Amino acid sequence: MRGTTWIFLGLALASFPALAEPRWPDTFQGRLEALALVETLNADLLASDSATQTLEAWCAAHRMANDAMLHAHLIRGVQKPLPAAERARLEIGAAEPVVYRRVDLTCGDRVLSRADNWYVPSRLTAAMDKTLTTTDTPFGRVVHDLHPRRKTFAVTQLWHPLPQGWELGATQADRPDARLALPPVLFEHRAVVVAGNGKPISEVVEDYTGEILDFAHGR
Repeated sequence: MRGTTWIFLGLALASFPALAEPRWPDTFQGRLEALALVETLNADLLASDSATQTLEAWCAAHRMANDAMLHAHLIRGVQKPLPAAERARLEIGAAEPVVYRRVDLTCGDRVLSRADNWYVPSRLTAAMDKTLTTTDTPFGRVVHDLHPRRKTFAVTQLWHPLPQGWELGATQADRPDARLALPPVLFEHRAVVVAGNGKPISEVVEDYTGEILDFAHGR
């Protein structure tokens, strides 16, 4: 009788679907793959003149939303003054008006980047300035006709998925049944955006979030 009971129990357990392997398992391979993707996006951004276009391409390539167009959700009611050093980078004096714009750049329901943007409205058209102050359109899309170029002057890596010294043999225990914990921010870029005429039009601080890796990667 006991043998029959175990047979039925085994059949019952077999009828349940197997537990899905966690997305980005907390293993050396999972961490290595995540690091490779983060470094790929970082390099793509550094090589591009438009963070908006780069993130849209990332969104489309990884099928993160049915509509891969990036959207900027404007955070209203927030102000950050522009320090003197940043004004010098924008080649403007202390009295030159500057507009601060804080946005979350989204792909579907994922926030890929949070950006602080200080732009010089006198170097944009009136229509561009109105669009930026009244809509959630991404900055890069609004100023596209100015043929902007990015000059990144600082990159800060905020997440290190592999332990220090891993290339020399330092190891970290694999936890294949656990999901790799992704931080709120993976890396940060600071850049000046320059128009085609050589004049700086804005300075940006961009935080790229852990949601960049929130896609089904075929495991």
